[in-house]
Amino acid sequence: MDQLLIGRFIATERKRKAYTQKQLAEKLGISDKTVSKWERGNGFPDVSLLLPLCKELEITVNELLSGERVSEEDYRKKAEENMVNLVKEAQESKKKMILSAMVVLLTLLAAIPLFVLSGYLAMESWMRVCLNILGLCIILIGVLIACVLDREAGAYECPECKNRFIPTMKEYLMGPHTIMRRKLVCPNCGAHKYCKKVLTR
Repeated sequence: MDQLLIGRFIATERKRKAYTQKQLAEKLGISDKTVSKWERGNGFPDVSLLLPLCKELEITVNELLSGERVSEEDYRKKAEENMVNLVKEAQESKKKMILSAMVVLLTLLAAIPLFVLSGYLAMESWMRVCLNILGLCIILIGVLIACVLDREAGAYECPECKNRFIPTMKEYLMGPHTIMRRKLVCPNCGAHKYCKKVLTR
């Protein structure tokens, strides 16, 4: 899905209805910052808001996902394209998550033998220090690559407002986490809670 295209389409249809961002936000029970974020292409409406948003703008969900008005003849074709794009996005996110786990595994497989060698073999102190430093560097680089891949895979969903967002790298690294949840501050409602990892934005 092209979030910039969808954002411009939301803005165009909102203006066509003569709504301000605040008026549309009030009708949907959200903040005007959220509408602004959608229109800038920095976010996408939560699934629970798709139908109410489309009803207010007098468009179909298919038109929203396409980012344009769709004629009767093109409706089915666009619906199929949108479904394929959603499935593709979820698959790409899943691949990034698997790749992230593989990077961590390979990092450990590369670093652990260096630590074992430095601990068990007789060698000069400077060689032992070099092996340990090399092992630590491999671990740091591997973890950083894994974090970048995992952060870019899908998004996080706020348990309060159901907004989906991608945290900054700093927020991602500093947030306490479990395997599929990370404690983050929602940019939409400001809640500081454990957000669930989801495959689509």
